[in-house]
Amino acid sequence: MQNTTLFRRMAALLLTVVLAVSAALPGLAVYEMPIQTANEGESVYLFNADIDKPILDQNAGQQRYIASLTKMMTALLFLESGKDLNEEITIPTSLTQEFKDIQNANGSTMNLRIGETVRRIDLLYGLLVASANDAASVIANDVAGSLPNFVAMMNQKAQELGCTSTSFTCVHGLYDYGNVSSARDLALIASACAANETYMKVANTLSYTLPATNLHQNERSITSTNLMLNPEYPYYRDYIRGMKTGFTTLAGRCYVTFAQKNGHTYGLVILGSDLDNIYKEASELLDWAFASFADRRLVDTTTPLTTVPLTKCRSAEAVELYAAEPVSGYGHADDKVTYSFALPERVSATVKADAVLGQATVYLDGYEVGTVDLVTHQEYVSDFRTDLKSTLLLMAALVLLLAVLSCVTLVSGGSSLNRNRKRRANRK
Repeated sequence: MQNTTLFRRMAALLLTVVLAVSAALPGLAVYEMPIQTANEGESVYLFNADIDKPILDQNAGQQRYIASLTKMMTALLFLESGKDLNEEITIPTSLTQEFKDIQNANGSTMNLRIGETVRRIDLLYGLLVASANDAASVIANDVAGSLPNFVAMMNQKAQELGCTSTSFTCVHGLYDYGNVSSARDLALIASACAANETYMKVANTLSYTLPATNLHQNERSITSTNLMLNPEYPYYRDYIRGMKTGFTTLAGRCYVTFAQKNGHTYGLVILGSDLDNIYKEASELLDWAFASFADRRLVDTTTPLTTVPLTKCRSAEAVELYAAEPVSGYGHADDKVTYSFALPERVSATVKADAVLGQATVYLDGYEVGTVDLVTHQEYVSDFRTDLKSTLLLMAALVLLLAVLSCVTLVSGGSSLNRNRKRRANRK
């Protein structure tokens, strides 16, 4: 009997350890690609931005050219520099050659000119809305004093964010050679950008009016390169939270966006696609995500989650424990629910109903959802109480039996005495 009990306790302990270890590891349940991408060589990385969980991964770790997605890092460092965005700056002559190089490469611009005085906030809108390469160069020079200094800052920030496949050689991405990253690294950079309210406000702007300057007499309007923000575009989606687009011949069409709906947020990176497919792919992937993942009940209050060995109770060997309240989570229908438990090694009876005896941490596909108290649904009475009650009942029964016997004895004794008296009287 002792060996059996020991075996059960060891098995329970082993199960708890296994559950704890498995729950502590990321789920890593990357799902099957739900669509046929434009080509198998492009990179796709879709992730749940709320918990940083990978959802879809196609060549996401592959190092490749990233074109104007480079400007995400440029904008991030600009915003983190603490520069007054409403302050005006004058574009220096030191950028003359840089502006010529951008023009020779047919790069997109906001038509900035040497000697022009502009507000920093207008540079930021030009950078993220119109993907202006000249704005990136002015921003970099303003923050770091030179373009090479700013590139060094970009690479340092990439390392701080945990990027392992990223190398910046220019501030805007117009020049491909050596300016590389991966879809997974860009997700890290994009997440840092998404945490900045100013970045997201600017990046989510469909059109913006640039004010007149000393070298531009009239206001000018710029329009976002992110077509999914445009309600008139076939692949417009109201859940898009603009991030950044990019294109060069070597990089192909590149796109990073966040999508938010019903309180849930996804991030998406696509590299190496083409104009005919990139927004189609993005819309189909994000539509699939919002349709395939949902809030659902993971734990109810009527199903026992685990047990704890029970002592001093012959009627039960263990206490069944239930969640004190339901637990829900957001995930795919195929995601597995697991638990880790914080429990006593054993408990002694008597244990009251609704007693809290521990906690369970709930995981969905390996990602923590929440913690809930574990309670009993019945009372487990101790042997002492049971034995005492039985003893008292037995004693009461014995007393009653003795009383009955005493009465019978008294009655029998009285009858015998009467008979003896009658016999004596007859003899006389």
